[in-house]
Parts: sequence; structure tokens; C-alpha cells
Amino acid sequence: MALRNIILEGDPTLEKPSREVTAFDDRLHTLLDDMWETLYNAHGMGLAAAQVGVLRRVAIVLGERPSADDAEEWEEVPIELINPVIVEQEGEETDMEGCLSMPGLIGMVPRPRRVKVRAQSRAGEWFEIEHEGFTARVICHELDHLDGKLYTELTDDIISLDELLDEEDDV
Repeated sequence: MALRNIILEGDPTLEKPSREVTAFDDRLHTLLDDMWETLYNAHGMGLAAAQVGVLRRVAIVLGERPSADDAEEWEEVPIELINPVIVEQEGEETDMEGCLSMPGLIGMVPRPRRVKVRAQSRAGEWFEIEHEGFTARVICHELDHLDGKLYTELTDDIISLDELLDEEDDV
């Protein structure tokens, strides 16, 4: 595994749609493993291959689900999405969102409350997952990257993290 550079807003790669993955081979597995290492190192919740300069329909999300041991606790679950498509969505929630490609910025972004996604695994097997709340938000954010879209296109309400912290200090 290796850390990859996260490209930043302004790089034209972020504005291009990604191509379908057709080879489920060692090269894809290396990309996924590198993306996980990069995501953990950056303390993020999701990462699209486009953000590391690879225009393929690959995204990873550090999701949440109720713990098997205690329904009131949540556990992290790694989600790998190859060639993902949202097949159902429901509701809408507006909440804060940031992006590893735009460090230090936060925006209020409307997203579906619940999504069902059809995707392939690293082995090429098709599956469907359904998530709601925060994990649904992260999935939608990463799938937008695969289409060359940034969250800043969905809101006019963007502030710096410093401004947000100053506002909280004033309360």
C-alpha cells in the first residue's frame, strides 16, 4: 500500500466524469488499498478515485451501522463501490459537508436521507447496499465526484472552517 496525493480544487481532473471499471485485477486492488491508506491518513470519511487522479468509477466510504453487540452503539464499516449507481433515494436533509479536495471549507448541502446503491465489489460481483443519514450523505458526495461534480455546485452557503469555529466561539 502507498499514500496517494489528494488533488485539490482547481485541478481539472475533478471536473471530469470517471470511466467504468472493466478489469477487476491486481491493479484495481492496489488502487483500492492505496485509497484506504490515503483516506485513513487524511482522516476522511470517503474518497473517490478521481481525487487521487484516477478517472475510474471507484469510491470508498467509511460508513456506519448499528453494532451487532449493542444496538445503541455504532461501528465503522468499510464500503468499496465499483461502478456504483443510485437505484433508489428518499427524503432530503441539509447538513454540513466538507471535502478532502477542498480542505478548510464547509458547506450546507442538501442530500437524500436514504439511498440504495447497486455496485460491484473488488472481485466484480454485483451487490446492493442501503444506507441513511450520514453514510448516505458520504456515498452521494463520493458518487458526485465520479461524475465530475463538487459539493460546492449544490450550495451557495460555503464558509471556512475557521469562520465556523469563530461563530461557535461567539455562541
